Amino acid sequence: MQKPTMPTSGDTLSGFSFAFAAYFLWGFLPIYMKMLAHFPSAEIVAHRVIWSVPIAGILLIYMGRTKDVRAAILNPKTLAMGCLTASLISINWGIYVWAISTDRTLDAALGYYINPLFSVGLGAIFLRESMTRSQMSAIALAAAAVVYLAVSNGSVPWVSIGLTVTWGLYALCKKQLPIGPNQGFLLEVLILFVPALAYVAWLISQDQNHFDLNMTHNTWLLLGCGLITAVPLLLYANGAKGLQLTTIAMMQYIAPTLIFLVAVFVFNEELGQARTIAFPMIWAALLIYSFSMFRNMRRT
Repeated sequence: MQKPTMPTSGDTLSGFSFAFAAYFLWGFLPIYMKMLAHFPSAEIVAHRVIWSVPIAGILLIYMGRTKDVRAAILNPKTLAMGCLTASLISINWGIYVWAISTDRTLDAALGYYINPLFSVGLGAIFLRESMTRSQMSAIALAAAAVVYLAVSNGSVPWVSIGLTVTWGLYALCKKQLPIGPNQGFLLEVLILFVPALAYVAWLISQDQNHFDLNMTHNTWLLLGCGLITAVPLLLYANGAKGLQLTTIAMMQYIAPTLIFLVAVFVFNEELGQARTIAFPMIWAALLIYSFSMFRNMRRT
């Protein structure tokens, strides 16, 4: 097993590239989730876990790093941290899937807009990450946009709060997991594999299962859950190791912005004046922060 590493003190170009790809894919994930809206949310989460295991496993076999996962399972402290991150990501998945299936996509997007601010607080408190004045100005502008959205909606729904807290804590704990990002993801889905398989078995016993061996349309959709789950999360895991938590926090605006666009133009959810004003504010904050980040990278 790899030795524990301290959180990164700066940003890398590879980390930025991996994270950007992950958030871009997550931005269009609601379209796929909408095709699964007729399934129970718990069943979708279970299949996301089950079919992520072979994808992550094949990747680690190719990399020759399966021994790291075996060592992590035998290490009580690492296994406990893996159980924590696995629990957080499964809860986050459950809330997100339920939100999309019940036409609350905008609530989900709002949650991911709020989350970077939560992550910035975690980074400053637990990781002592520093920020430039430009970066602080960008965060202040983004905060103003998020507050404006929340006030315009009347209140912040529990879906948004749930997604904010679970993903923010997951990002923090993921940086502390003392194994590589790909090994960490396989560890998490292996931890969740047994309960997920048990739940699917229970559905079969109750004749409520939507997965069958006849390879119907429903079966293919559930099989695809592994791909749409594993690929962006593996990209994110690799990106998070090469970026400060505050940088990851600001990049998270990419996904909710795309989710907002999907909700309005694909799902025909109402845009409203508030979001028309908030969008430019948030994108301006992202540009300010990114410019400062790239400038610091060039100096390094």
